[in-house]
Amino acid sequence: MSVFKARVKEFEDALDENEIDLSYLRQLCFNGIPDVKSLRPRCWKLLLGYLGTNRESWNETLTKKRTLYRQFIEELVLPPGLKEAHTLDARNGCLNDHPLSEGAESAWNIFFNDNEFLLQIDKDVRRLCPDISFFQQPTEYPCDIVVNSNGERRLHQRVVPSVLKAANVERKGLGITKINLITKRSEETYEAMEEGQEAHWEVVQRILFLYAKLNPGQSYVQGMNEIVGPIYYVMASDPDSDYREHAEADCFFCFTALMAEVRDFFIKTLDDSEGGIKNMMKRLSQMLQERDLQIYERLKSQELHPQYYSFRWISLILSQEFPLPDVVRIWDSVFSDEQRFQFLLKICCAMILIQRDQILQNDFASNVKLLQNYPFMDINVVLSKAVSLCYENYLHTH
Repeated sequence: MSVFKARVKEFEDALDENEIDLSYLRQLCFNGIPDVKSLRPRCWKLLLGYLGTNRESWNETLTKKRTLYRQFIEELVLPPGLKEAHTLDARNGCLNDHPLSEGAESAWNIFFNDNEFLLQIDKDVRRLCPDISFFQQPTEYPCDIVVNSNGERRLHQRVVPSVLKAANVERKGLGITKINLITKRSEETYEAMEEGQEAHWEVVQRILFLYAKLNPGQSYVQGMNEIVGPIYYVMASDPDSDYREHAEADCFFCFTALMAEVRDFFIKTLDDSEGGIKNMMKRLSQMLQERDLQIYERLKSQELHPQYYSFRWISLILSQEFPLPDVVRIWDSVFSDEQRFQFLLKICCAMILIQRDQILQNDFASNVKLLQNYPFMDINVVLSKAVSLCYENYLHTH
């Protein structure tokens, strides 16, 4: 039996147990999940806590969650004027609610406020992973209550780019004013599908919209699209069609579970908390200082502060620094880390150390460019370096 087949069998045996040994599964996943069968989607669901360790509970959990998600779509993805609850007032025969209402409880007022963050979501998901065509392609399993709604439940229709008209006014002396009309249409990066179909980016848009609706204290923040993207890609690429059919619902709950852990990255008032982004950048800086004082002093002397590069690295879990397949591999290890983001910091530190020679000879501008546009390299080199940092840390503490 080949090494690869033996490794696949280790995963299959671990996942076939009635009670999953999560600690052992983490050890397996840390070194990368084989990209075969349904191993990665299933492991991620376990590592993110969407599925419990009791295998007999999986079907009940999945059925319950998927039914709940469908209810979210039915209740939250529909303009107020089309809801049955929109009725006439029995006393005066006029509408309880109307589009011009500014009341806090007004469904129409809420609708227009929702469109403000929906517009940002729409812009962001149309730019998702432009290096691959996956998100522009139609999904095999479009949501029937959306794609057959005559556009009423199509979220992008609410913020569809409109025709913009501008006029150039020319006037010479006291002569006749000449007006040249210019018509411009906002460019759409990803096109929407026709009735009966929807692209993967439209599905991701709906996931983010529902998350924002159900988490009003946090709502939507730019960058969340970069976190949900890889999760959806993994779920929607599941070789098992029965699971692939429910990729949207499963992705929503996995994304929600992950956001519960990284939410501090996206809430400005929590920047200074233990799990906040400022504290994470500080820990990375301290780690670099301990591992390589020369690089640390070089960056410090250039006043190249961690927020110039590591803010994005940490808050988006490196999803914008590497190609999608590499991001997925990184997340195998990050999700397997019991301390979760301790290993993420090790990866970030390794990325800097690997560029040691370049950093020491570069000026400020060149180093900013280097770290903000990390050069392409074998992701296994980066991960191996990060693992060596873990080993060094173990030796220091024992």
